[in-house]
Amino acid sequence: MNILFFGDIVGHPGRNFLLERLPSLTDRYRPDLCIANAENAAAGFGINQTIAKSLFDAGIHILTMGNHTFARPDFFRIADIEKRIVRPANVSKNWPGFGFALYDAGNLGKALIINVLGRVGMNPCDSPYTCVDQIIEQKEHLGAKIVIVDFHAEATSEKVAMGHYLDGRVSLVLGTHTHVQTADESILPRGTGHISDVGMTGAINSVLGMKTETSLRRLVDQLPAQYESATGPAMINAIFASVCDQTGKCLSIERINIKEKS
Repeated sequence: MNILFFGDIVGHPGRNFLLERLPSLTDRYRPDLCIANAENAAAGFGINQTIAKSLFDAGIHILTMGNHTFARPDFFRIADIEKRIVRPANVSKNWPGFGFALYDAGNLGKALIINVLGRVGMNPCDSPYTCVDQIIEQKEHLGAKIVIVDFHAEATSEKVAMGHYLDGRVSLVLGTHTHVQTADESILPRGTGHISDVGMTGAINSVLGMKTETSLRRLVDQLPAQYESATGPAMINAIFASVCDQTGKCLSIERINIKEKS
């Protein structure tokens, strides 16, 4: 199974560039499954029904989320009915929505997609390790040999640790949230593909996809300022991986970094 996973989509520059380039990327890579982290898709915070529909209509099969899952009230309308959107699983039981999704790729079998939050430097949440263990235990019942984990976490150390914790038990552990693509993609000793952070799909001239001026005011001047998604040319950070549909092991993993011309 060929899998294309797009790093955190940030605002309209990221959405528009992804929608523009998605047809050529699917022609080139021929993915059987397209996933994108969309927790920043609506102006940098959360997602709404309209944006989700546009991404699904363009060919994204599954959207994963993160700590900004419920930043847009509109999302509550679809949280409990849209099974293609996966919010973090290791959170309050009162959260609406789904902590994992099952994607049927026909003769290639089913893929189980899980989203969990890290605990270092993030809002309080339950153990991502225990949570993933509990979901993985269901994979045979669900008929899935391929398991993909979007680990939405702040600390690189925690993301590396999760890769080793799940090595040999899942197909891919893909870090999201920090918006800077790391150069450590690898296949771990027991066959799990891993990268600490896939990166982002958003404005190039920005601070993690947000306006530079706002970030400097907050960080340098230590004054309040409302975050806004940046504008201008965008980039796409993604991972293309090939996974054996019989064993669930990762066969190859490749970083993608495409920049829009100014």
